[in-house]
Amino acid sequence: MAKVLLINGSPKANGCTATALDEVARTLNAEGVETEIIHIGNKDIRGCISCGTCETKGSCVFDDMVNEVSPKFAEADGLVVGSPVYYGSPNGTLLAFLDRLFYSAQFDTHMKVGAAVVSCRRGGNTASFDVLNKYFTISGMPVASSTYWNQVHGFSAEDVKKDAEGLQTMRNLAKNMAFMIKAFADAKERYGLPEMEHDNFTSFPDGK
Repeated sequence: MAKVLLINGSPKANGCTATALDEVARTLNAEGVETEIIHIGNKDIRGCISCGTCETKGSCVFDDMVNEVSPKFAEADGLVVGSPVYYGSPNGTLLAFLDRLFYSAQFDTHMKVGAAVVSCRRGGNTASFDVLNKYFTISGMPVASSTYWNQVHGFSAEDVKKDAEGLQTMRNLAKNMAFMIKAFADAKERYGLPEMEHDNFTSFPDGK
């Protein structure tokens, strides 16, 4: 069975972001996709120090939630990342987590399906949405979309439950994501995955 990991980057385990992710997970389950929600927003997670240990060790030098989630990400068919909006940007703890998770990954993320979900009271949602999607688009991960940007509005979980359009967007996102995962699995069996080039790395060491 296909599986999707959902990362809750909010400090609150049952707040606005969790409410949105729960709606996504329920719909994925209804579409025959297994889900696991992992709450990292209240954990002590530091940023990447660019030490390069992961390249030789195969895991991050800081042995925390990043190393715990990494093997689950390796086995998953999709990843949903949820964050509240702080000053027009995702939660700093989540960004530190994602920087290290993606940088230290020693497995192929190519064609895993990614999706970002953001929660805000009013503004900053699309800016945060753009930041999170960049983790997927640099990693060969097709991005699942919905019938609106993947966002919910509210100051509390109860507010989000009243955001009918926001919850509808979450359900449509999940349906599109489930379809993509199933379609990619079928295409992989029939055609194989696209072969990627990795030989060129432009760094201009001589200033040319």
